[in-house]
Amino acid sequence: MPSKVNPALMKPMNISDELAVVVGKGPMSRGEVVKKLWEYIKKNNLQDEKNKRNINADDHLKKVFGGKSQVNMFEMTKLVSAHLS
Repeated sequence: MPSKVNPALMKPMNISDELAVVVGKGPMSRGEVVKKLWEYIKKNNLQDEKNKRNINADDHLKKVFGGKSQVNMFEMTKLVSAHLS
């Protein structure tokens, strides 16, 4: 039986200007945003060396993360949601 896809993850969302700098212009689904966010994090080597669950923010991500220089994965998802409408 195929797993159900959460429709909330598929709905196209508008993206704030701050987030668009990182993931590109919307609208795009939440799932797409998270995927592009991870591509950006990996490309720019922003995962913490000691604890891979922590993300070290560069100047662009700091704007998305409410000025924080480091967040964990779970906090990141919550902070990114504030940039989607």
